[in-house]
Amino acid sequence: MHQDPIAAAQTLLAAGRQNEAIAAIDRAAATGHAGALFQRAFWHLVGQPVPRDLPRARADLRRAVAGGHREARLMEITLAANGTGAPADWSGSMALLRSAAESDRDAAALLHLLDAMTLDAGGAPRQLPPIESLTPDGSVARVPRLLTPAECAHIANSAADLLAPAFVVDPRTGRSVPHPIRTSDAAVIGPLREDPVIRAINHRLAAASRTPIGAGEALTVLRYQPGQQFRLHSDILPQTRNQRVTTVLVYLNDGFTGGETVFPDHGLTVAPRTGDAVIFTNVDAAGRPAAAARHAGMPVRSGVKWLATRWIRACAFDVWQGPEAA
Repeated sequence: MHQDPIAAAQTLLAAGRQNEAIAAIDRAAATGHAGALFQRAFWHLVGQPVPRDLPRARADLRRAVAGGHREARLMEITLAANGTGAPADWSGSMALLRSAAESDRDAAALLHLLDAMTLDAGGAPRQLPPIESLTPDGSVARVPRLLTPAECAHIANSAADLLAPAFVVDPRTGRSVPHPIRTSDAAVIGPLREDPVIRAINHRLAAASRTPIGAGEALTVLRYQPGQQFRLHSDILPQTRNQRVTTVLVYLNDGFTGGETVFPDHGLTVAPRTGDAVIFTNVDAAGRPAAAARHAGMPVRSGVKWLATRWIRACAFDVWQGPEAA
């Protein structure tokens, strides 16, 4: 009995025989093996153990889909929507999704959420709820009920298996240490998880903040257990030429105590409510860090708080780039 090529490649990789693992997948892919094509596509997306090659990954995914690979079909739908490896093609993604939804429960669930949205031909919202200014200068605003409870739940579920304690690298030792400011669990919904629902939500966050969709970082999800908090801080990044000029926070749930967002320089406290978004600018008119944008997530006293954050850069931002993308 011949060993499955995917299992064989994983065994070779575990043994440090990388070139042999790649060759095994290449041989199987050459025969049209859908699993091998999907594995090679995934490798080319993440850049290990082969160089990152997004267009080649998309080509392998297409062949895997033709071979009946379910996960490849869902990933192709996701990447077509968010423009990974090819220009974003919302209408093409929706056509693929509607076809998949006829027999795939996960695809049908995505389509159900999307059909409840009012979107244009590119996946952006046709209308938004009113935006409320929370400060006299307009630097902090709130959009009540920007997301529905079902959309909030989808974001949380999309990140749940990725959540891990927040760590930073100690510049003195190079070791990962607990984050000194943020004591939550965190996860980043990168392009491989930015399904059409997440993509449409990111379009909505861009529209509400009046920023281009391409300037946003990947959506980050934070979960705060009792006692966890995000101490007073600024979202400004040191030594970057493409600064975080705007932040959008979305409360994914309520029903907990504590967890308010506080802007002490404005004397402002915002109570979380499911689906509400808070938008604030981190720089002044000259592009310099705005001290008044300092904010804190107060400790959660009981229950669990879920929050989504999208940091918006001054210019277009490639989420596939280096450490700053995280």
